[in-house]
Amino acid sequence: MADPRTVVIDGEEFEFDPDLTVLQACEEAGKEIPRFCYHERLSIAGNCRMCLVEAVGAPKPMASCAMQVKDLRGGRDGEPPEIRTNSALVKSAREGVMEFLLINHPLDCPICDQAGECDLQDQAMAYGKAGSRYAEHKRAMAEISLGPLIKTHMTRCIQCTRCVRFATEVAGVPEMGCTGRGEDAEIVSYLDAALVSELQGNVIDLCPVGALTSRPYAFRARPWEVRKTQSVDVSDALGANIRIDTEGVTVRRVMPVNNDAVNEEWISDKARFYIDGLARQRLDSPYVRGEDGKLAPASWEQAFAAIRARLDGLDGAKVGAIAGDLVSVEAMWALKGLMGQIGSPNMDCRQDGAHLPSDNRAAWLFNPTVQGIEDADAILLIGANPRLESAVLNARIRKAWLAGTEVGLIGPQVDLTYEYAPLGEDASMLSSVLDTDFGAILKDAKRPMIVLGGSALTHPDAAAIMGAAMALADEVGAVSDGWTGFGVLHTAASRVGGMEIGFVPQEGGKGTDAILDAAQSGEIEVLYLLGADEISADRLGRSFVVYQGHHGDRGAHRADVILPAAAWAEQSGLYVNLEGRPQLASRAAAPLGEAKEDWAILRALSERLGEPLPFDTIEQVRKAVFEAAPHLARLGTVEPAEWRAERGGGSVGDAPFEPVVEDFYFTNAIARASETMAECSKLQEERSGVPMAAE
Repeated sequence: MADPRTVVIDGEEFEFDPDLTVLQACEEAGKEIPRFCYHERLSIAGNCRMCLVEAVGAPKPMASCAMQVKDLRGGRDGEPPEIRTNSALVKSAREGVMEFLLINHPLDCPICDQAGECDLQDQAMAYGKAGSRYAEHKRAMAEISLGPLIKTHMTRCIQCTRCVRFATEVAGVPEMGCTGRGEDAEIVSYLDAALVSELQGNVIDLCPVGALTSRPYAFRARPWEVRKTQSVDVSDALGANIRIDTEGVTVRRVMPVNNDAVNEEWISDKARFYIDGLARQRLDSPYVRGEDGKLAPASWEQAFAAIRARLDGLDGAKVGAIAGDLVSVEAMWALKGLMGQIGSPNMDCRQDGAHLPSDNRAAWLFNPTVQGIEDADAILLIGANPRLESAVLNARIRKAWLAGTEVGLIGPQVDLTYEYAPLGEDASMLSSVLDTDFGAILKDAKRPMIVLGGSALTHPDAAAIMGAAMALADEVGAVSDGWTGFGVLHTAASRVGGMEIGFVPQEGGKGTDAILDAAQSGEIEVLYLLGADEISADRLGRSFVVYQGHHGDRGAHRADVILPAAAWAEQSGLYVNLEGRPQLASRAAAPLGEAKEDWAILRALSERLGEPLPFDTIEQVRKAVFEAAPHLARLGTVEPAEWRAERGGGSVGDAPFEPVVEDFYFTNAIARASETMAECSKLQEERSGVPMAAE
């Protein structure tokens, strides 16, 4: 940083980094500067003029967002430059700008979904005049169709271009632009096409007026009518911080909460819009399969009795348990305790069969951290498609790429929204990557990063790929003091939490693939699926299946007993994101029908089996988890893993990488029940002509 520069703001002297804009300097000095077009995560446009301030000695007010501190002119006698943010000139200038902005803005506030949380409303009250001198007819603009997620009212648009800059710079999908000049200026999508970015919903939050609003949320509720709950997104493994707005028992919308270390202030479209699936295809009462082979509603006692009867006298080795992608740490801890009481060592949180060494945290954490992506100067992606596996994390990689980070990819060539060096499509390229031009870049990098994606973890040679990737990290210097540049990109919100508490095969136990093979052969006679919906029914054989979950999805269709559970938004739970950062998802709504919280179901079942689990409240479950894994008690912080490279695993063959995300919009039971996600998936296929995974 250059030497700080002294600036006088409203009569007080301050020192600032010369590279700051005047607007940023004023904010640091505690002065509120109104703005519409300026946003700290977007490039500067300088076209709304609302941020005008007075620079003493300048002939006219200046836009503080477009002027840097180092460009300010001081006094003739060496006096520091002076800025006034509350002078009569500034007040008059802001009133004039607001008057111009409102010339064509319709009086839609009573029917506008933005009302109550609208920047234009707030700033008109704070900086505008009581009336207007203009009586001309207001301009009307034609609406544009941006797809099933964003509703447009372009007559309200003030051409701040935040949406255009977000789509181009952050999302990396330049599908919007501004055409015309003066009164003819308007925001449009190119060729009038709908947006297909996985992050497009963020323009709703960015829009300072009601021009872009949420189509699924339209006319559903007002901001003062909903109850707001801080929580965590579980649609992928990033753990984006969110706010859930509920009205009564209904989840109305999801909005991002700023966390620079995780998701900044963005969330994916799936996280934002799949919540309509919470109310559809729900399991709201227990079911038991009768002698006629059909599932019939039952009481909780009848469901527990059916499970007890099937387990009576059964050897624990013939029982298996698999946890799904959306379950909390507490739920897996309770199920682990139940399996221990039954005497079963067969359990796994990796329902996709991913190869993750259970005794090596460094082999299953995203060790560089999400924020650390910006510090990397070369990134090698192996069997990863971060755009579909974690859209917000992909935006962080794009941010690093824009700053000069080089990216290489071993795997199928796909559109990642940034340029990368294609290094081959099969895993065998891993052995010769250092012989490529990108290999030289990787070796010369000060902070190289190697990212192992879901396709690599589920590859037939996953163990060998893991070993080769970790060896490569050592060879290129990706592990040094203060930097561990090896990370695993997960897709399941529950995965890291399950690994942290040891919900993996115990001594002599079977993992997911072995459990399913044993179920087909008849060796596993009872299988407990805790929200596990990504397993093919064909692999369950004739085993007795107990399904505990919230949607009538794949797991429930094959179940012999269904225990209805609360969804993630309907119960409090601990989730650990891909970095190993524990975060708490708070209960925002009540479970539907007779559904109960996951831990409570398992506690009640254990009691019916004759040996109650040692807890009666969620707090007691959490306390037991924290005693077993103390680092999980430090919410919001990452406990670094001790680096230890995996060795062996055989050789890497030339089998291709198979995508782990077939369709971005259908990755879990809630999303598959969502009508909004179905519309998005259909639009994606129509636009590309092929399913997303085949692009």
